[in-house]
Parts: sequence; structure tokens; C-alpha cells
Amino acid sequence: FMLLFAPFYTSSKAITANLNMKVIGVTGGIASGKSTVSKILRDHCGAAIIDADKLGHESYLPGQPCHEKLIREFGDRIISDDYTINRKVLAGIVFDDPSKRMTLQSIVWPEIKSMARDMIRNYSSRNQECVVLEAAVMLEAGWEDIVDQLWVVSTDQNTAIERLEKRNGLTEHQALARINSQMSNNERESKADVVIHTNGTLEELENKVVNLFNLFK
Repeated sequence: FMLLFAPFYTSSKAITANLNMKVIGVTGGIASGKSTVSKILRDHCGAAIIDADKLGHESYLPGQPCHEKLIREFGDRIISDDYTINRKVLAGIVFDDPSKRMTLQSIVWPEIKSMARDMIRNYSSRNQECVVLEAAVMLEAGWEDIVDQLWVVSTDQNTAIERLEKRNGLTEHQALARINSQMSNNERESKADVVIHTNGTLEELENKVVNLFNLFK
């Protein structure tokens, strides 16, 4: 792995009361091993995990600000019988239309960031020592300003394809299309404080992550 000894950002401290709490942002491409790194930080280092993907699902629920905004923007056709957002219909609307996709992101991404900020504040008030914000679109959405360290999890293309074939049942062509639709590894790594490559064994990865965490305690 590559380690850049960058100072902790001060931005997240503006939203936390506990100045000793560290906020680590974990991001990476599809099938890179982000969730595995986050779980190691939770299970071996005691970090609390904020999963941006789960926050995204919550943001679509009735009563959330996004819910009404999405209906106003995309119409009643995205409403299911139980008044929840039909994510499949919505995905079909934005999939081949970049402008509609950008509109969706402009509605949902700021709400997820706000929810993550609230959770960070909550953990801070409870004297949590470390919080991990795991987000595949950390950089695309501009959420890196609410973390102290940006950890980019990376793997080579062939390994990512193999993982997607095994985990998601995708063909090689489908897996490659998913990978190519995202920011490249080089782009992410250029913005990272820490780069962790996940091509080795789980034990090797655990040792890497724990050692990195201990450096930043």
C-alpha cells in the first residue's frame, strides 16, 4: 500500500465537538474492497461505520426532503403503491440521460452529505474515537471536506472483474462496463491521503489496515 503523510484536514472539526475524534473517508471503485476495509476498521479498531449507500436508501423514504423533491422533479410515475420511490423506474429514467442523472445527483447527494454530517456530530457527542464514512462516490459528490483522512481502496482491473463475475454474476463485458463508468483508480489515488491495494490475502489486508489506523491514532 502507499501512505502519504498528509496532515489531518481541519474541515470535519467544524462539525464535531470531540476534537480527538478522527473521521476517515473510505472510497474506491466497484469491487475494490471498500466494505472489507471498513469492516476491518470496525472489528479490529473500534470504528463506527457510516454507510453512505444506506443513507441514500433512507433519503428516498417518505417524509425525507428528497422524497418530495424527487416526485416534483420526475413526476408521479416514480411513486410505488406504498408511496415509496420506485428506484427501478427512476433508474430507467436517468440511466441514458446525463442531464436527468445530474439532476438526480443534485437532489440526493447534498441530502446524504447532510445526513452523514448529523451522524458524525452524533458520534462525536458520544465520544466515539473514530468514525468511517464509506462512500463509493465520495469524490464525485464532493464529500471529502467532511473527513480528516481520505483512504482510497484500489485493486487492479482483472481482480475487480473476477470479483464482479463471482459476486454479482456479471459477464466480463458487463463487469468492464461497470468499471469504466466510474472514476479511474488513478484519479482517485491522486486525491488520496492513503492508498490501500487489496490484491493480497485477507490477513495481509487486516495487517495493513490496523497498522495504518495505529499511525493515525
